[in-house]
Amino acid sequence: MLTSRLATEADLPALRALMALAIDDLQRSFLSPAEIVASRAVMGLDTQLVADRTYFLVEEDGVLAGCGGWSRRATLYGGDHSEGLRDAALLDPARDAARVRAMYTHPAFARRGVGRMILRLCEAAALAEGYGRAELMATLAGEPLYKACGFAQIERTASAPVDGVAVPLVRMGKSLE
Repeated sequence: MLTSRLATEADLPALRALMALAIDDLQRSFLSPAEIVASRAVMGLDTQLVADRTYFLVEEDGVLAGCGGWSRRATLYGGDHSEGLRDAALLDPARDAARVRAMYTHPAFARRGVGRMILRLCEAAALAEGYGRAELMATLAGEPLYKACGFAQIERTASAPVDGVAVPLVRMGKSLE
């Protein structure tokens, strides 16, 4: 049975390992090898989410199955190392969309409800804080899940090039109920 809890600083090494595995494995059907390498520079762990206590992890019998969170900060995507993408300014729930961030599933748990569970947790938490809308920046591998969960495309875009390679991305949004 899948269980969830908020991530703590003690979870950071396991979260980093899961993210690296998910980036390398689950994107193979969607990105070229060069795009996967480039995606490592723009994706990854944002420890601000853990510090803000808005980052969840999902486990099955103590095994990390996935992770993801939401944010009341302006950063839309990117990890600690993605300095050019980061903006710690607080959002206004009356006017801004909460951000769904850093969703990763262990390949052994793909298509078993982990991502849906995390999205439900994020949406409920953001709604409880007064947000009426959520936005995210989807990878091509994540886009089908987000569509199935009610998110709609806002725009197709790409990351800034990393060694000449840009990663295709999709900005998506959803009204929260």
